Amino acid sequence: MSATDSGERKIVTFSLGDRMFGIDMRTLIEIREWEAPTPLPKVPAYIKGVANLRGTVIPIVGLAERLGWEPSVPHARSCILVVSIGGKQAGFLVDEVADIVLIKGSEIQPAPEIEIDEPGVIAGLVQVGARDHDDAANEAGSMVLLLDLDSLNVIRQMELAA
Repeated sequence: MSATDSGERKIVTFSLGDRMFGIDMRTLIEIREWEAPTPLPKVPAYIKGVANLRGTVIPIVGLAERLGWEPSVPHARSCILVVSIGGKQAGFLVDEVADIVLIKGSEIQPAPEIEIDEPGVIAGLVQVGARDHDDAANEAGSMVLLLDLDSLNVIRQMELAA
């Protein structure tokens, strides 16, 4: 997701802890309820295991752990974002899906320097407006960190572990 791209696009926003993230809607295959995956030996700790998606086995990644933060503890609103990365599928455990919003490429700001172990994972950030105007605290909207899914190297890690 480039800051120089001026076209409109839809992003799916979701939370991890107290942070709001977004991914390009074109990468999203589906949103699934949290279901414990089948664990695998000798994989990085952030790979929770694998799940069967209509006959295709996909890795399930704890996104908070992959970003170097405390692991998300699955709860009633937790879900899996099934995405396509480089022609392969993976699922990301997130705390809660928030919304689908339309943004302009010109609104995307350069990636901030935050406490993520790997640079390049955050493609940029964008201010999104609040939809619920009854919530005064939310009226200004929130900053959304846009993820570069390719930079997460999840598929490569799964192939190395196999």
